[in-house]
Amino acid sequence: MDIGSVPSQDDDAAAATPREATLGRHLARRLAEVGARDVFAVPGDFNLTLLDELEAEQPSGGGVRLVGCCNELNAAYAADGYARARAGGVGACVVTFTVGALSAINAVAGAFSENLPVVCISGGPNSNDYGSNRILHHTIGLPDFTQELRCYENVTCYQAVVNNLEDAHEQIDKAISTALKESKPVYISISCDLPSIPHPTFSHHPVAFFLSPRLSNQMSLEAAVEAAAAFLNKSVKPVLVGGAKMRMAKARKAFVELADACGYPFAVMPSAKGLVPEHHPRFIGTYWGVVSTPFCGEIVESADAYLFAGPIFNDHTSVGYSLLLNNEKAIIVQPDRVVIGNGPAFGCVLMKDFLRALATRLKKNTAACEIHGRIFVPQGEPRPSEPGEPLRVNVFFKHIQKMLSGNSAIIAETGDSWFNCQKLKLPEGCGYECQLQYGSIGWSVGATLGYAQAAKDKRVISLIGDGSFQVTAQEVSTMLRCGQNNIIFLINNGGYTIEVKIHDGPYNVIKNWNYTGLVEAFHNGEGKCYTAKIQTEEELEEAIEASLGPHKDSLCFIEVIVHKDDTSKELLVWGARLFAENSRPPNPQ
Repeated sequence: MDIGSVPSQDDDAAAATPREATLGRHLARRLAEVGARDVFAVPGDFNLTLLDELEAEQPSGGGVRLVGCCNELNAAYAADGYARARAGGVGACVVTFTVGALSAINAVAGAFSENLPVVCISGGPNSNDYGSNRILHHTIGLPDFTQELRCYENVTCYQAVVNNLEDAHEQIDKAISTALKESKPVYISISCDLPSIPHPTFSHHPVAFFLSPRLSNQMSLEAAVEAAAAFLNKSVKPVLVGGAKMRMAKARKAFVELADACGYPFAVMPSAKGLVPEHHPRFIGTYWGVVSTPFCGEIVESADAYLFAGPIFNDHTSVGYSLLLNNEKAIIVQPDRVVIGNGPAFGCVLMKDFLRALATRLKKNTAACEIHGRIFVPQGEPRPSEPGEPLRVNVFFKHIQKMLSGNSAIIAETGDSWFNCQKLKLPEGCGYECQLQYGSIGWSVGATLGYAQAAKDKRVISLIGDGSFQVTAQEVSTMLRCGQNNIIFLINNGGYTIEVKIHDGPYNVIKNWNYTGLVEAFHNGEGKCYTAKIQTEEELEEAIEASLGPHKDSLCFIEVIVHKDDTSKELLVWGARLFAENSRPPNPQ
């Protein structure tokens, strides 16, 4: 069932008459309806009854499947990855009161920064304890049950504390629908004594979710389109740039339709890679200031007009605020607002409506495409490796490129993988995810679990540094438990390389692990697993051939050993710019 549409009479017929009218089973059916058919969970004494009820409502009956995770942080990272793969659906995790919820909050904050609808459900105190002045375990020792709620108020768009059955269905529905409408995380606390108690409000399956569509103000839309068309039609060499908020605005197709109609070249900001088709003839790469795809930055910054759809301008995406852009030349299109130059601004205008309407009003202009074609030089191949030569990163990524297909998805961890993965040319249908706004190291391990659990039709390829892997490594065991066939490349360069390039110090050196041995210990003879440790191009080719051939149904973990100084030139430039920005002296008082 699509969110925002009326279901047919046959939709989820098995779920139409709930077998048990309990809060927990109602929650399971509601999560399943919005696409969260896998729920990532860590048990704790405040959520055990809730987990029983969720477990009882299986996917075959319109319910959910519980995926047990090693810790709450990883469970919430997995919900993040799941939401990314569901294209408009939600991800969900279940944790326990305070100790679990505060462990998960870092990942929920990351989902908030990336505009992802994640539902974080916490098992709360017994409903009889509210107002009792009791001190409970798993708290900081004060008779105050609101600490967890107050923390989540800062990283979620809606919070529901369910401590009675009368309005539980209302609170749950409001929370889930708000997550969908705002494309942000929400928090639900459910008292531990309530999930298994029947109540009349759950005796009949409620009306399926129908979200009233958000509409543009037609007068504002027309005025914005007219002003934007006049602005762009008088320009000589305009360009388009896509940003990360195209996802939440559901405007990815509209952006490409606009590019097809007007003939402008288009690029993406780094956090939007994967949101537009890179096989398109007018796609020119990633616009990232001085570390842009070759010849892309020159085209964007020399344009006399540029339209940015859903941009996020921060110190990461602007390379320390060093972009050579001029507000007077820019049209900035946000999910519900359009600003042209330094003004005027038009509110109540949805991005997808604006882009589609603008496509009908623009004159065809291929000037910037033609300039790009004249200056473009195809990317060369790295020099061949000598027999036995230590593997170089540029050679490694040459082979990653060859692995990609429409049945692949790339997960790029914070670090040098950000920059090397930006250079990959994604085939049609190939997924791509990174967490550039929040940049929490270790995110990719949980996100890989969640993405793969949602996207059964894709083989997930994760590029993870050794420092990041040490933060969240244990969730590889959950991937094995779930029978996933992800390919994880562990890039071992002996430390936190991205921090080294910003500002080096002894704290950036980490203890080396026997990474393949660790994964084999996780495997423990259960499920399918393949590991390899490689140091040369010949060994890499053998490992890739094995992972795509005889071990295509296995979780493949390939440790790639590279020199600590073998990094992309883009990281060197980016690190220097960011350090300069972070080191600016205080402004004089």
